Amino acid sequence: MGSIYLLIAALIIDLIISDPSFLPHPVVLIGNLIKFLENKLRKNNQSKKTQKIWGLILVIIVITSSYIITALIIRGALFLNYYFAYIVNLLLLSSCLALKGLVDSGKKVYSALKEDDLKTARKKVNMIVGRDCSSSSREDVIRAALESLAENTSDGIIAPMFFYLIGGTPLAVSYKAVNTLDSMLGYKNEKYINFGRAAAKLDDLFNYFPARITGFSFIAASIIFAYDFRAAFKIMRRDAGKHPSPNAGYPEAAAAGALSLRFGGYNYYQGEQSFRAYLGDKIKEFEINDILRMNKLIYFSVLIFIAVSAIVKTGIQLLIL
Repeated sequence: MGSIYLLIAALIIDLIISDPSFLPHPVVLIGNLIKFLENKLRKNNQSKKTQKIWGLILVIIVITSSYIITALIIRGALFLNYYFAYIVNLLLLSSCLALKGLVDSGKKVYSALKEDDLKTARKKVNMIVGRDCSSSSREDVIRAALESLAENTSDGIIAPMFFYLIGGTPLAVSYKAVNTLDSMLGYKNEKYINFGRAAAKLDDLFNYFPARITGFSFIAASIIFAYDFRAAFKIMRRDAGKHPSPNAGYPEAAAAGALSLRFGGYNYYQGEQSFRAYLGDKIKEFEINDILRMNKLIYFSVLIFIAVSAIVKTGIQLLIL
């Protein structure tokens, strides 16, 4: 199991330096491996079954490699020096966390909207969402930012911390590999519907618990800020299952309820209009300050997760002793 102290130190490093350019980022390296293997394994003339098999093989290779290489790097550093190994472990874990990057992405959208620069706000939100926001209204830009911030709190922060606490930094890096596989291959289009099936299904499996933990963390954090925690719980129970993703609906619905907003509605993907089921009740209109309120939820949900994890881990240690 991972150390709570190392996790806190990794979060502090992430908040201070985020992803330094002088260090190779594991996700970039994993992405390069995925591209290389896809070019070798996926062929247009393959049958559906063959594509599924090769897609599964690619997933196994990438995840296994991510875990083994990370473990070997830490073990090799430990062979040289204990403190050097601690720093290597710390930097690797920090690279798996995206607290500063996520909060900053929301702030950039907020700043642009505060200056009434809708064009820039659309560009900034397009960098963190999969939909096309190039013609979105001010309200839709805010909604897109909030939905992305809520979902990515689970994917980018809670989930890697969760897997680190279970299996150390190698498992946290392996989770990032799963997440990267899904983002690169998990599309439901003709090209990837079969080849990317294993990647998409595994991502759903890995995010099952983190997404729900994030939802409950948002509810707990909303109590601290006197947001509508009752609505957060009600909306999560009522609407989370309406989301097309089996997991993303939990943090999004909880955030929608806490902020007294209604997520979902019409989005555009590659020029085509698509409707996503509503999450929440429209108690109030979207405002740019909702982005700052969402960032508060993110910060405190992370603190709550760490505090609860420390209590649980201490309890387990006492039981063992």
